Amino acid sequence: MGKNKLKKFAALETYPHVLQYNYARLQAEGFPLRGRWGADFFHNDNPIVLELGCGKGEYTVGLARRNPDRNYIGIDVKGARIYTGATMALEEKLPNVAFLRASISDITSFFAPGEVSEVWITFPDPQMQYTRRRLTSPQFLERYRQVLAPDAIIRLKTDSPFLYTYTRELVSRNDTPLLADTADLYADSNPDLPASLREIRTFYEQQWLSRGKQIKYLAFRLPDHEMEHIDEEGIERDDYRSIPRGIFSAPE
Repeated sequence: MGKNKLKKFAALETYPHVLQYNYARLQAEGFPLRGRWGADFFHNDNPIVLELGCGKGEYTVGLARRNPDRNYIGIDVKGARIYTGATMALEEKLPNVAFLRASISDITSFFAPGEVSEVWITFPDPQMQYTRRRLTSPQFLERYRQVLAPDAIIRLKTDSPFLYTYTRELVSRNDTPLLADTADLYADSNPDLPASLREIRTFYEQQWLSRGKQIKYLAFRLPDHEMEHIDEEGIERDDYRSIPRGIFSAPE
């Protein structure tokens, strides 16, 4: 392991707004803030928003800057990535930002039912070969349902035509209306789209835009029932190589 990574990991251990819980620690200690994030960590009752697979945390920090009346938590398994956003939040003294280094598969161990008001999924690995690892698969969506408040919104921003089409079809075929749907965000003049969609650009988004890729966006709510799988064989696979974005463990 490089010295730079070791330095970042050491710094994260001192950051009061970064919590690190691998599976072993979670099983041994549990998580004391489950159901208590507002009261014991943020010390307010503002809505809680998650960025799943937050990477460097650009969206977590960017949204927190724009919305001081909402609390934002970025979740990722890679500490070296989280370091960037966590350091920005610390230097700017943002009181409404936290980072959780943990597996997204364990989300129900970190949040109580109804504790989360909104979810952002920004440029995840499309996992074209592994449905169960896909962050918009029925397995993951069911985990999210267990922590989301009624009428909570899930927002997906992606460069992947495959992931966009898969998620759009999954939502539509499960009788869930899309709240927003655009296949080319920067060519879409819809004034109802949140300004943050274009104003905040993640590291990966900058990479894709520089390569001439179109950015896609979906927003939807989950239905009252568990979502069923769809046949994805007919969905065209992406024809370009992904920038490595890490692997998330899948729910059982």
